[in-house]
Amino acid sequence: MRKFLAEFKAFALRGNVMDMAIGMIIGGSFTSIVTSLTDNCINPILNFATGAATYSLSDVAGFASTFVSAVVNFVIMAFILFCMLKIMNRALELGKKKDETPAAPTTKICPFCKSEISIDAVRCPHCTSVLEEKNA
Repeated sequence: MRKFLAEFKAFALRGNVMDMAIGMIIGGSFTSIVTSLTDNCINPILNFATGAATYSLSDVAGFASTFVSAVVNFVIMAFILFCMLKIMNRALELGKKKDETPAAPTTKICPFCKSEISIDAVRCPHCTSVLEEKNA
């Protein structure tokens, strides 16, 4: 069960899944802006132009304030998601830094021909130079 949860955590915190989830949330939030634009800006203009309705100054102010409110809500939601993603990325970086330990080198450079050779080699396979004597 523990392995299953670890695999799920790795899947859920992978970059693609997080980006997709944030995209869905932002898309849902953006829907409210489009709906507000249609209901509070475009429809009243069309109703006024066709003579279907007349609006007072308070009605126009109400339409504008509702649209501005939808835009502000979108900006707040986007900012909160940005902060959450930034905190999550920082936490993932801290977790990765603790796990990373530098691996021991497995190759070295031949001092004569400057080619890369095995660290255990006592003779260069490229130029056949003796690198060090084995202690018997």
